[in-house]
Amino acid sequence: MHRHFLKSTLVAGAALAVLAACGTQGEERTSETRPTKAAVPAPPEKKTVQGLPGMPPVLDPKDVYAADRPNKLSPVVKGFPSRVYVPNTESDTVSVIDPKTYEIIETIPVGRQPQHVVPSWDLKTLWVNNNRGHTLTPIDPKTGKAGKEVKVHDPYNLYFTPNGKYAVVMASLDRELVFRDPHTMDRKKTVPVSCYGVNHADFSLDGRYFIVSCEFSGELLKVDTEKMKVVGQQRLPFEGAMPQDVKVSPDGKRFYIADMMAHGMWVLDGDKFTQPTLLPTGKGCHGLYVGRDSREMYVSNRGEGTVSVFDFTRNKLTKKWDLPDGGSPDMGGVSADGKVLWLSGRYDAEVYAIDTRTGAQLARIPVGSGPHGLAVYPQPGRYSLGHTGIFR
Repeated sequence: MHRHFLKSTLVAGAALAVLAACGTQGEERTSETRPTKAAVPAPPEKKTVQGLPGMPPVLDPKDVYAADRPNKLSPVVKGFPSRVYVPNTESDTVSVIDPKTYEIIETIPVGRQPQHVVPSWDLKTLWVNNNRGHTLTPIDPKTGKAGKEVKVHDPYNLYFTPNGKYAVVMASLDRELVFRDPHTMDRKKTVPVSCYGVNHADFSLDGRYFIVSCEFSGELLKVDTEKMKVVGQQRLPFEGAMPQDVKVSPDGKRFYIADMMAHGMWVLDGDKFTQPTLLPTGKGCHGLYVGRDSREMYVSNRGEGTVSVFDFTRNKLTKKWDLPDGGSPDMGGVSADGKVLWLSGRYDAEVYAIDTRTGAQLARIPVGSGPHGLAVYPQPGRYSLGHTGIFR
């Protein structure tokens, strides 16, 4: 019995020793592997933008125009023919130009005083803003045919919220921002404003607010997109200011506002909405168009027949192109491949095609009287925010 007890004790001791050894070995293994785990660098935290609810995600927090690369067309528009649509405010027509031949292939009768041709949020329709006719004329960009006019009061300009929930009519003379159904154009909410001549706008990187220019009172508005409410208002620090086109910088940190009386662009911190500074460009600074690489912006100087080129990365004007025979370059857009800048000649009944690499004039095309908000279509992008084509 003593021998049996001794044998049992030895076996139990050996078992405990083995268990202890296993435990020690496990602890050592854990201790050995910890530094290895710590040595593996953590994956870089991907910065995400909390955008307006329902808005497509921001592709690149450093470039709001990331979806607008050369020929990067949405599947929605890939079958659409490339055309340039020119609203002639005094002829009550839209001239349709084939950009390959530089020839007018059709003239579409529309309502009174068409101001802009605006791509819809879903990219399927072009809306002609018949300002004094108080209607919108839909054009099917696939067939080029106009549809039945829709009654909308004082549609000087037209935008769409980044989530596609509303169309926003810039009712300039009515002194209203009118939020409407983006398809039927039924009125959903009217926002009266105290400034005069609301006309152009652009949205923040996250889509949660937009900046509006008021042409006739020289003011700017900041509007909360979701609340549909004016949350900021300021008068530009220039006597007789007449702000026009608005564009946000690729990184979303600044807004540029063309001013045809201050002869330059106002540079605004949209988030803080503090007093902007003026960057002179040329007489009658009017339209702002970002190039396909997000590095440059083309600035039309309507009063002197020139186009200034602004470099975002260098934060300065780098070039100025003169139209050979002068002119009145106004509104327009950039071709899908980024090689041609198209602008209407507001007071010269013509359209200009300009080489974006050299500034050379490629064509000068006679159109109707008072050409204004010209749209190049289709263009790259996932959806449209309106005007003559602001794409994200």
